[in-house]
Amino acid sequence: METRKRKPIVAVVGRPNVGKSTFFNALAGEKISIVKDTPGITRDRIYVDVTWLNYSFTLVDTGGIEPDSKDVILSQMREQAELAIETADVILFMTDVKQGLQDADGKVCDMLRRSGKPVLLVVNKVDDFNKYMADVYEFYNLGIGDPYPVSSANRLGFGDLLDEVVKNFPDDIDSGEEDNRIKVAVVGKPNVGKSSLINYILGENRLIVSDIAGTTRDAVDTDVVYNDKEYVFIDTAGVRRKSRIHEDLEHYMIVRTVSAVERADVVLLLIDATEGVTEQDAKIAGIAHDNGKAIIVVVNKWDAKEKDDKTIYRFTEDVRQVLSFMPYAEIVFISAKTGQRVPKLFETIDMVYENHCMRVGTGVLNEIMARAVSMQQPPTDKGKRLKLFYITQASVKPPTFVIFVNDKEMMHFSYTRYIENQIRDSFGFKGTPLHFIIRERKEDE
Repeated sequence: METRKRKPIVAVVGRPNVGKSTFFNALAGEKISIVKDTPGITRDRIYVDVTWLNYSFTLVDTGGIEPDSKDVILSQMREQAELAIETADVILFMTDVKQGLQDADGKVCDMLRRSGKPVLLVVNKVDDFNKYMADVYEFYNLGIGDPYPVSSANRLGFGDLLDEVVKNFPDDIDSGEEDNRIKVAVVGKPNVGKSSLINYILGENRLIVSDIAGTTRDAVDTDVVYNDKEYVFIDTAGVRRKSRIHEDLEHYMIVRTVSAVERADVVLLLIDATEGVTEQDAKIAGIAHDNGKAIIVVVNKWDAKEKDDKTIYRFTEDVRQVLSFMPYAEIVFISAKTGQRVPKLFETIDMVYENHCMRVGTGVLNEIMARAVSMQQPPTDKGKRLKLFYITQASVKPPTFVIFVNDKEMMHFSYTRYIENQIRDSFGFKGTPLHFIIRERKEDE
């Protein structure tokens, strides 16, 4: 079985206004963060997938800083640095050649240096290399190695920086070592019971659980053996020890979720039965969906919910509505406190993982496609009809199919969805997304 290598995570740390959003947008190739001259308003996308040479990685912004006073900026930068050290494979420490070297830069630099993680010093806003090079040399005083001069606004200096970034990726990302344990990420908002679930599974209070949002310690991997099968639980419970502002809490939660989901095969999205399914849950679910992971929506605290004979049905409808972009997700109702239906949860993990790795023979796929086409004719456009020639499965985790057609433009999303539903009718594929790649080829090929 092939393994899908996890993508490395590269985190950006820096003071307000050093140009992190501009850097993000330049690498993303599109305007994804809101960039204004007001510091601390980057709210939008905080992670983006970047491809450089043969590598792809996830670039994560560790958070906006509210410009309040020097002390606040320093303490917030320390929090950013902690988050980067905890979640990233490579850290980019961003400074600004025009503001020059600041006190806070030196203090955060010490923390980063002690972390033992690869740290690259990026000096931004070097719009003219001849003019500013002398000012760049000042940053050698940080004692963290060579500064990489870049201009995010003009996209200068990116090549050298990215070459260095990919050199620093850890070996396990590209090693073909087989680890056949199922990796399960436990994600969700604060206080939905992530730690309680892992504690119940472990049968001991290994994580400290209390009622204060974000009291759990930093994320760790927990090895679990259940019914003689091995699993690794990746926990994102440690959202924050203190929540400064609500938005920050959400930001930390998303950074942590991205790094846990990246490494997982199966994602458990915990939802609080007493609160119902929220927009925030949908945001977290979206990260797993975008990453093509198998997913189980775990409705926790089900024992605490007032019930009648229609409660499960109504709750399921709500989940399906809010998470309408992932109709394939499985839903399990549990109580982490009492252990109710936890065995059912493990059965479901095994089942969705199998589906995530499932391969379907080319012959069978083409039969399904031929039957689908005869039942519902492909669309036409200006007298030309879409033709589907051939389908094959290219990879697993998630199952990915390539369909060869005569005209890519005519293969609308709705017809792809129709083919997907026909494949699902035959093989189930419960709990896993399916990806489709549409390729064009001439009729005579």
